[in-house]
Amino acid sequence: MKLSIKKGFGFGVTSGVITTLGLIVGLNSSTGSVLVVTGGIMIIAIADAMSDALGIHVSEEFENVHKDKEIWAATIMTFLSKFVFAAIFIIPFLLFSLSMAIKISIVGGLSVIVIFSYLMAKSYQKNPIKVVFEHLLIAELVIIATHCIGDWVSVYI
Repeated sequence: MKLSIKKGFGFGVTSGVITTLGLIVGLNSSTGSVLVVTGGIMIIAIADAMSDALGIHVSEEFENVHKDKEIWAATIMTFLSKFVFAAIFIIPFLLFSLSMAIKISIVGGLSVIVIFSYLMAKSYQKNPIKVVFEHLLIAELVIIATHCIGDWVSVYI
């Protein structure tokens, strides 16, 4: 069951951080509204956490090698970690200006990715620099793409 919990947690953390950062950056560049950004964070914390938890649940069932307890452990851990790591991004928007909250969110989110990736790589005896770089690159691509899409939406829609 430990592996199921690790899988759920790892998926929830990375997906929660990267998806929420993309949403925050995209909504900010398209609307510049703290109301829209905070609403988006709350919605994604619930809807995407539930969606990803169900996705992990179905994926684990398809493997047909896990016990029901393991499947549910992965499902619940995915939901909880995704929800917490998405919802926590609302804090800077309640305390700071929109532009400062965006910066804090990006730095904080990328820091979580770095720390989690490093610890995961070390626990599996992989090269931490390679793993951290790979995960940061993906996160940065999401941030850049969603910023560009948000800019496009603000001009053309």
